[in-house]
Amino acid sequence: MNRGAKGRVMIKAVFIDYTGTTVKEDGEEIRDVVKRVCHNSDLHDPQAVLALWWKRMKQYEENSYGENYLTEDEIVDKILQSLVVEIHLKENLRELHVLIRRSWVCAPAFPDAKEFFEKCPVPIYMISNNGIEYVKKGMEDKQLQPEAIICADMVRAYKPHRELFERALEVSGCGADEVLHIGDSYSSDVLGARAAAIQPVLVQRTKGKTYDDVMTVQDLSEVLHLLDWGEAI
Repeated sequence: MNRGAKGRVMIKAVFIDYTGTTVKEDGEEIRDVVKRVCHNSDLHDPQAVLALWWKRMKQYEENSYGENYLTEDEIVDKILQSLVVEIHLKENLRELHVLIRRSWVCAPAFPDAKEFFEKCPVPIYMISNNGIEYVKKGMEDKQLQPEAIICADMVRAYKPHRELFERALEVSGCGADEVLHIGDSYSSDVLGARAAAIQPVLVQRTKGKTYDDVMTVQDLSEVLHLLDWGEAI
């Protein structure tokens, strides 16, 4: 265990979530998908469509593990097919899937992401449930350069399973007490990081449910202050 002069654990790397933390979830492509689903199904409320989509996504990710692992592309296919039955979706499913793939690459970065990547004093490792090919292209699209990208496909498990975080520790060469994990989801990022004994930081850019048991920030720039140029608070 490495400690600074004040006896605090030295932070040697930062792990950060991709969708919802580094890049937005509501890019142009996703808005187009939601609009088409609303116009061509029994569900006409955009918020209801998004709620149903994320509910199904979480269900598939929770049950997708090891021998039962499904890629995000396979999950998207299954969800789209289920919507045909569940809400009588009448659409070109291939076109919708292409738009969703494009959103994984082209969704805009949050305004604070570029500054964070430029000023972070330690290496940044991207951790994502998305396939690595999409995250790599997304980083190139945003001109952001993480030290490495660790994706669910590599361990056949999604967050909050600890395998994804443990692989990131292996790749970074750091101990669990030498990194922070930044994410926007309590259930995926906070609980997943804790499962691997990593200190989580929850990003809540807008008002929502509050959590008293985790360090919370509204902006990635706040994490720079937490790092204190190499030391955690």
